[in-house]
Amino acid sequence: MRPAESLARGSPARRTVVAAAALAGMLAGCSRDDVSHARVPKVPATAVPGAPAGMPEAGVPGAPGGGVESPPAPQGASALAWTLPRGWTESGPSSMRHATLKAPVEGRLDVSVVVLPGPAGGELANVNRWRNQIGLPPLDEAALGAARKTVRSKAGPVSVFDFTSEGQAKSRMIAGLLAVGGNTWFVKMVGDAGPVGTAKPDFTRLLESLRLGNAD
Repeated sequence: MRPAESLARGSPARRTVVAAAALAGMLAGCSRDDVSHARVPKVPATAVPGAPAGMPEAGVPGAPGGGVESPPAPQGASALAWTLPRGWTESGPSSMRHATLKAPVEGRLDVSVVVLPGPAGGELANVNRWRNQIGLPPLDEAALGAARKTVRSKAGPVSVFDFTSEGQAKSRMIAGLLAVGGNTWFVKMVGDAGPVGTAKPDFTRLLESLRLGNAD
């Protein structure tokens, strides 16, 4: 009887033992040179999924939580200056702000001055970030141009945007953007629609008074 026929006619237990022995023999005959190894590069622990390489987590240099400290504010002739409307007060730098202004108006209202180097992300990106803050959808380039107004100042033309949220409790934001001296300045007023509307004439005069530190 041939071995194959003998194995086929054997008991199930015998066939199992023989198969196991054959497998062990095959494994024993494999040399280490026959086994290939793959090296998997390690992912740095600080990597943020989906974030561009070399970009802070928040994606905006100088933004809170972005891993980049706020750049030093311009001084002297390169700094922006303004004239406070009657009754307004000012406090110095804090966090990302170059200054915080307070209008003599009742209700929720916040006025800030921020400066960042270079284009600071561009006009469209900043405007859409502001709109998102009050629950409005983003604009495209064509709608951006239609929404932009210009206020003339001694420091140059200020692009001004005025947005009001939807819904019963309305928020309103008026923001001026000025690129001068290699920096971008943001003068922004945000709060409930009523107080912002009351302070708007003074805020417009504030924008008109903008000038560089060496201007009269």
